[in-house]
Amino acid sequence: MPRKQNNNLVTQLVDNEARVKKQLTLPGLALGCWPLAGMTRAGVTRQAAIETVAAAIDHGITHLDTAYCYGENGESERAIAQAIKGRQNEVTIASKCGIHWQTGKKQTVDGRPDTIIREVKESLVRLELDRLDLLYLHTPDTNIPIQESAGALRRLLDEGIVGAVGLSNGNVEECRLFAEICPLSACQRHFNMLQQEIRPVLLPYCQSKRIAMVAYWPLMKGLLTGRMKRDQVFPRTDSRHKYLMFRGEEFQKNLDFVDTIRSLATQQNLSLVSLVLAWTMVQKGITTVLFGATSAKQVATNAQALACHLEDGSIFAINEAIQQRGPILGSRKV
Repeated sequence: MPRKQNNNLVTQLVDNEARVKKQLTLPGLALGCWPLAGMTRAGVTRQAAIETVAAAIDHGITHLDTAYCYGENGESERAIAQAIKGRQNEVTIASKCGIHWQTGKKQTVDGRPDTIIREVKESLVRLELDRLDLLYLHTPDTNIPIQESAGALRRLLDEGIVGAVGLSNGNVEECRLFAEICPLSACQRHFNMLQQEIRPVLLPYCQSKRIAMVAYWPLMKGLLTGRMKRDQVFPRTDSRHKYLMFRGEEFQKNLDFVDTIRSLATQQNLSLVSLVLAWTMVQKGITTVLFGATSAKQVATNAQALACHLEDGSIFAINEAIQQRGPILGSRKV
């Protein structure tokens, strides 16, 4: 049965800001459910998606991060609903709103309040829930003041439809403006060994405001798993063919870096994936690390990071390798 919200809690606690900060507890490792939609990876079936989520829960990874636009018709959310039947009380669900698909697989950003409210209601139907533990604005809509979007999320928060609110893909100024209207409990941005743009400014800001930082792309869209070949060619159905980090000389330099840290993992008798995720989880200011997976086997491999402990010397060696690699051309599509 769907989880029921605690109406007494919603109505009795007047200090909403304090309530949100107290209630939101995020784990070190969580499942990012975008790959489950099957739009960026070939061969991802509904059954595979269900089995992936179930495996995550079985391995103690119970925070599931999805979005309204993860799939043209909410495939990710629908798979989650099937996977958690009878296990709703074991998981916490985060979703996002403000991006949808138009005909022709074109993403559209729409942060208008009416759109946000409509998308969230539809997400709840897909997930077969009556409440979200955490809801993000997926990205700021440059066509309207971010305060308008924040107002819609504030309304959902006050009504108890969501337990806490976050902002994904925002900068410091956008976080500040958002928080003037709605308590901001989490911020979500990409972060990994070679993409650390948030470290100088956004990360310290979030720490100072006690805003959780949820990092996606810790495995750099699969590059840091060590499974890619030097002559790797990504098909048109795989979104990675659009990114500079997977093309030409930049790709080869990134694979050189992977070879370096692979040797560090071997020295410690760790898998490369465990080393990468464990390093990411211990970075100052990072609250939660999201990893993507499309099979139960991948989940089992990634979950091993929960038991890893990196010594100071290992962290130092990894950081040295990162410094030697230098900045990458990563996030921009071509």
